[in-house]
Amino acid sequence: MGLARPATPVTNMRLLVTGGLGFIGSNFVRHILKKCPDMHIVNVDNLSYGANRANLRDVEGDRRYQFLRGDITDTGLINRLIPDVDAIVNFAAESHVNRSIADPWPFFKSNVQGVLTILEGMRQAGGKIRLVHVGTDESYGSTANGSFREEDSLTPSSPYSASKAAADLLCLGHQTTYGLDVVITRCTNNFGPYQSPEKLVPKTTIRATQRLPIPVYGSGTNVRDWIYVLDHCEALATVLDRGVSGQIYNIAGGNEYHNIDIVKQILKIVERGESLIQFVEDRPGHDLRYSLDSSKIAKELKWRPSHDFASALRSTVGWYLHNEQWWKPLASESLLHPTPWKLKW
Repeated sequence: MGLARPATPVTNMRLLVTGGLGFIGSNFVRHILKKCPDMHIVNVDNLSYGANRANLRDVEGDRRYQFLRGDITDTGLINRLIPDVDAIVNFAAESHVNRSIADPWPFFKSNVQGVLTILEGMRQAGGKIRLVHVGTDESYGSTANGSFREEDSLTPSSPYSASKAAADLLCLGHQTTYGLDVVITRCTNNFGPYQSPEKLVPKTTIRATQRLPIPVYGSGTNVRDWIYVLDHCEALATVLDRGVSGQIYNIAGGNEYHNIDIVKQILKIVERGESLIQFVEDRPGHDLRYSLDSSKIAKELKWRPSHDFASALRSTVGWYLHNEQWWKPLASESLLHPTPWKLKW
């Protein structure tokens, strides 16, 4: 029988966040510290390519926040931290699809072995700690019609999505076998501040402002559902507080667009012409369409996104335009080079 909520209210909790210096994780940490004045957060991050200390520079002096450099595959570290917290939100993951195609092994280590380390640490601690495991819509694979529901089969198309699907199944297996308090979320494409400059929205914004060609895979007709990162953060806080153990919750923004349409909207915002668009060779295994049905979380937990897509996109583009000091140190040479789309497999 599922648990309706953790024993300690989300507003007064000792929380372990893994991967909290990444894009979504850092937005979540900041969101929770603002929302919950009695929250205490320990953030464990291994500072790999997806992490950035500057993402949470503004909260480093907050007595409720502590950063520890470490890896979720470090059994000693995880076993030492878990008994002292009430809940865990796991963002830690290798997440770049292209990198997973080039070298799948780091994805297995972090996304599968790391999650198993957390689950085993919970089991050794007595199983009274809640885990919100942050999954991805990519685990379902592609769909031409309709939207995936939580009970649908997983058909991942890349080493990245396969490793995330495996982690979800480990979580469900430990919840069933050992009675751990585990909840899984799967979310659609996020956008917002502090996202890697290599991702579609910031990359398009940065290159457009410099009048550099903007690479678009294939014909740009791949469809993604987009959600503003703060809506995702609020959904995760809701699941942490009220989610039922053993359940999966899809999180979607309800904003399905072709990739080319996102690029064109950004070009319009920054007042650049569509002549900058350059169609390039598609990547292997590129799923045509992701789409999630998030009616379950809306009905059962009363969560719905609150940000208007057009306004949130404009705000996000503006953030990158006004925060060059944040993204420029992260921008690879390829991002600012005239032909950045030549993939190295």
